[in-house]
Amino acid sequence: MPAADDAIPGLVVIGGGPAGLMAAECARAAGLAVDLFEAKGSIGRKFLIAGKGGLNLTHSEARPAFDARYRQRAPWVGRWLDDFDADALRDWARVHGVETYVGSSGRVFPRDRKAAPLLRGWVRRLREDGVRFHAQHRWLGWDADGALRFASGDGERRIHAGATVLALGGGSWPQLGSDGAWQEVLRGRGVDVAPLQPANCGFDIGWSDHFASRHAGAPLKPVVAHWRDDDGEHALQGECVATATGIEGSLVYALSATLRETIARDGVAMLELDLVPGRDLARLQRDLARPRNGRSLAEHLRRNAGISGAKAALLQEVLDRARLGDSELLARTLKRLPLRLLRARPLAEAISSAGGVRLEALDDALMIRALPGVFCAGEMLDWEAPTGGYLLTACFASGRRSGLSAVDWLRTQPAMPAPASRLPGQNGNDSPSNGAANR
Repeated sequence: MPAADDAIPGLVVIGGGPAGLMAAECARAAGLAVDLFEAKGSIGRKFLIAGKGGLNLTHSEARPAFDARYRQRAPWVGRWLDDFDADALRDWARVHGVETYVGSSGRVFPRDRKAAPLLRGWVRRLREDGVRFHAQHRWLGWDADGALRFASGDGERRIHAGATVLALGGGSWPQLGSDGAWQEVLRGRGVDVAPLQPANCGFDIGWSDHFASRHAGAPLKPVVAHWRDDDGEHALQGECVATATGIEGSLVYALSATLRETIARDGVAMLELDLVPGRDLARLQRDLARPRNGRSLAEHLRRNAGISGAKAALLQEVLDRARLGDSELLARTLKRLPLRLLRARPLAEAISSAGGVRLEALDDALMIRALPGVFCAGEMLDWEAPTGGYLLTACFASGRRSGLSAVDWLRTQPAMPAPASRLPGQNGNDSPSNGAANR
């Protein structure tokens, strides 16, 4: 454990998620002294929780379609992926003893679908290779002399680092460590930081008490979402879930950036759901025009449209009793049920966050222009992506770039000898350090 006011001539990594761990691995493979500081009591908490239902490590989608998932930030993220893409990530996992497979949706998972074995093995190898871990050290910023400040169980510690990689995460799931507290620290140092916003999140609609009390948590599948933006009208099939306040789920997460931006611009966003994608409108109108013969509307919908439960109840959220008796209108509404989205759910509930250190504030090596020797990686950078493995892939790739860049930068410093070790990814080898690769 470094003492107060101690010096670490090599690299300090702050943050124990995938980006920070990858930065530490690359720098240590180059022969640098590496100390990794983590605010929580254990490493990779969010990584573990995210993989609890099955670790979605990356995606098999081919580039450049893969890059397009990062929207306006695709040119930046694409350069990271040029050095470490989805295939390289799968190769890296294999070197760590984790075989992967491609699921039916194109998502890539470990064979056992678990995050814990990969993380445990990774941290163990890093320790064996000489990375020093310091848990329960919360970063507070810098002092007037440029030393890193940490709050620890033994009081505040100050450490002068040769170089620093910040991998502090975004603002989602703050109980796991990503609370965004670093924003004001960096702004105070003249770094341009875009406000953190929820990404891959649910949205509030404002259901009636009747619907919310009976159908919160009900799946809506399959459905087709229709929406409009500056490029025209779009449609996407998938699944979502009714919540007590609105809607969430994989289909909604895929559209969350567009919906969030529309709400910011217009005050609301309109989303239309096709609740019966297997039937065209003409057939549905014919089926619903059949006489009810005394049957209830719920039974009529079940028999002639194949819907019940939450899907049927959604009709009563948008049509009054008189209009529910109009079979043509009923059919049109089932094919295009309008939902008025009022706001995104709070950042703390989101799967990930948008915003962060603007990429324009960094050079291509991911070093902060205003803070020489300080690099950034992972979700604290201003990019976002949908779920499906794209988030983790960019975290790994940016962590790798920041770690290698710190090595290159330290080589140019007078007191730092040039390390001779071959780095992961050079000469076509994307494995971890030689010691780890030979295990």
